[in-house]
Amino acid sequence: MADVVIMPKQGQSVESCIITELKKRKGDSVKKGDVLFTYETDKASFEEESPAEGVVLACFYEEGDEVPVLENMMVIGQPGEDYSSKVSGSHPADQKADPAGQDEAKGKDKTGEVNPTGDNSPARAVYTSVSSELFVSPRARKLAEKEAVDVSQLTGTGPKGRITEHDVRAFLINRPRMTPLAKKLAAEQGTQPYAPGSGLAGTARAADLAVPVNTIYGIDYEDKKISNIRKLIARSMHASLQNSAQLTHHLGADARRILELRKKAKAALEEGKLTVNITLNDMVCFAVIKALKKYPGVNTHFLGDSKRYFHKVHLGLAVDTDRGLMVPVVRNADDLSISGLATQFKEMAAACRNGSINPDILSPEAGTFTVSNLGNYGVEMFTPVINLPQSAILGVNTIVPRPKDLGDGVYAFVPFIGLSLTYDHRSLDGGEATRFLKQIATEIETLEMEW
Repeated sequence: MADVVIMPKQGQSVESCIITELKKRKGDSVKKGDVLFTYETDKASFEEESPAEGVVLACFYEEGDEVPVLENMMVIGQPGEDYSSKVSGSHPADQKADPAGQDEAKGKDKTGEVNPTGDNSPARAVYTSVSSELFVSPRARKLAEKEAVDVSQLTGTGPKGRITEHDVRAFLINRPRMTPLAKKLAAEQGTQPYAPGSGLAGTARAADLAVPVNTIYGIDYEDKKISNIRKLIARSMHASLQNSAQLTHHLGADARRILELRKKAKAALEEGKLTVNITLNDMVCFAVIKALKKYPGVNTHFLGDSKRYFHKVHLGLAVDTDRGLMVPVVRNADDLSISGLATQFKEMAAACRNGSINPDILSPEAGTFTVSNLGNYGVEMFTPVINLPQSAILGVNTIVPRPKDLGDGVYAFVPFIGLSLTYDHRSLDGGEATRFLKQIATEIETLEMEW
């Protein structure tokens, strides 16, 4: 009996995952426990194992596809087995399922390219040799000739660098449309339009053709695809700025108190009185929690026609990793001591960097407020972006000396830590946001801690 493999749901907040690598494809034999594919959420990576032994009868998605959770991903069964009753609805790759084996009957290989010989020999079915190093599929060659595309200028994404129809179409998307005469001359002269043409709607005419740029000396840049996680982060950042009214206020806090406490914490750690290293960032977050308890209007989610007030502080902390920025959340952070808070932060940061973090605590909805610290990099001022639907986010900057009135006309340079509060003006008024930011500074300047 065929087994349908679905895209797992990794946490309640995850709605879709991106396929990073297909370990098994249609027609491959698998054993129970073999890794079928790898996938990632916006923050973590996972592997999916085969639930049974058999053959991959269908694979509905390709590498790089974003797949909704609980969606059919693969079918594992015995060769020739009919699994149509197991799956319902349509998939982007339904044509690849082919339970009755129509592709083989029509002489197609796994890429959908027609095999002119009608057999399944990979070399004869997939490649048409242009030179000893360049391979072009039949459909790609036909389209390239029709559209006057020089395939030697393309980079193949198929097996062994094969140039596919998809590669040709991707090139055509970025090339201006051409008149029939321009196409004819381009094919004969080896020229190409490299800018919008002078014809109607930017159509390239014969006069707009140019000799291709020398690829050795004429190109001083390289285009690289961004990672899937970068795509998701970009989408989230754009949505945040597009769907809210964000403003940022900047303020400095006298850092002499927390610098003094930092020295005491280091001494206590060396003496064995502390089991965790309490950093300046831990102290700032501890002060933020105290301020949030006094300004409950900031510890909220803005929901459009309503505002959700939280009784507890669920604090998110931005963590920089090799895979991108992650924001894990410490739930009920207001119940923790400074030592407990520091321990939680360090455990979450380690889990983010090794890819074992729970996706549920990475959701913006899981937190009520976020802190992002760039002080270690020497940043003196920046504008953090809100994790919607949260109402605000605090950016922590580096410590710099600034003049301060010490009284009786005496001025001195004092270390100040920069604070940048970005808030959603739909949720908070400027006055309330300013008072909250000032309260954070006050908590930092008067901080009291018990180990």
